[in-house]
Amino acid sequence: MTKQNFGVRTDLAIEAKDMYASDQTSDKQQTKGVKISEKTEGKVKITRVDVDENGAEQIEKSPGTYRTIYSKAIKKQDTKLQMETAKVIASELRDLMDTHSISKESSCLVVGLGNRNVTPDALGPFALDKVLVTNHLFEHQPQYVEDGYRRVASFIPGVTGVTGIETSNIIQGVIDQFQPDFVIAIDALASRSIERVNATIQLADSGIHPGSGVGNERKELSKKTLGIPVFAIGVPTVVDAVTITSDAIDYVFKHVGKEFKEKDDPAKALAPAGMNFGDRSLSEEDMPTIEQREKIFGMIGGLDEGEKRALMKEVLTPLGHNLMVTPKEVDGYIKDMAHMVAQGLNAAMHDNIDVHNGSSYTR
Repeated sequence: MTKQNFGVRTDLAIEAKDMYASDQTSDKQQTKGVKISEKTEGKVKITRVDVDENGAEQIEKSPGTYRTIYSKAIKKQDTKLQMETAKVIASELRDLMDTHSISKESSCLVVGLGNRNVTPDALGPFALDKVLVTNHLFEHQPQYVEDGYRRVASFIPGVTGVTGIETSNIIQGVIDQFQPDFVIAIDALASRSIERVNATIQLADSGIHPGSGVGNERKELSKKTLGIPVFAIGVPTVVDAVTITSDAIDYVFKHVGKEFKEKDDPAKALAPAGMNFGDRSLSEEDMPTIEQREKIFGMIGGLDEGEKRALMKEVLTPLGHNLMVTPKEVDGYIKDMAHMVAQGLNAAMHDNIDVHNGSSYTR
């Protein structure tokens, strides 16, 4: 069973790779043409996925480097962790630019993709409100521009459903006039995991397909189509109902599995059901065996990941219930995420800007 069979929507390379690997082998590190490395900086986890031409065919993602930054800073409303995450965004983006020989003098066009009037899709426009633009100063008052800044212009092209014009064509027109050395596109994405929503930032040098996460795929924005390097910054803000239902079933499985294990602990077995013993998070280690799942949940318990999602899609889609869903706190999440992404981007673009002093402006 492959991704196409059950129509799971994801814009994240790491998820696409795991989806393919789970269909082909039990070892998720063996996907041909895809290399993965991981590191941790404080409470932030960074996963690098390198995809070559062969790997691109396997996982259906464009060749390139994808850097997935996982942080609970926004969900926990942790200001200190948000600052740490912004630093990681800046560091990883600078490193990604260095691999493409982007110099400190190279000019940049930052594009905010999405619809400002639809909150889960407003990350790009909101982030651009906080991006430091300098091109006009270089043009009209260069004598007042200090060293440590580069030419940066920003642009919000809107969405095709509002403008009636292909987004890539609008962006190409601006590029023809401004003639930047590279483009950074910021957009909201879709995930196949509840856990990753508003907790993952993906940086990529392969470009981006606006609207692909919600099934409204437009012409891609990439070096192949625009003629200059395109770096993408994306954050998953929505999941579909198939994903929510499938994940909810898994959480029930893990909850039951954890209860089985805690029966062996006399203190927990005799305690009131509502008492919290430390960390009540659920992990893969809590998943009960297939035999245990089948015994309690019958046929559903015996389904593997692909079969379970296929069943959910088969049930929900004809009823029109396979909705795209976002958390109820999305208004605050998007504003905080936009600020964090903009801080990281500003620090990556300008040597004189750092995350601690993200509000500094050229004099």
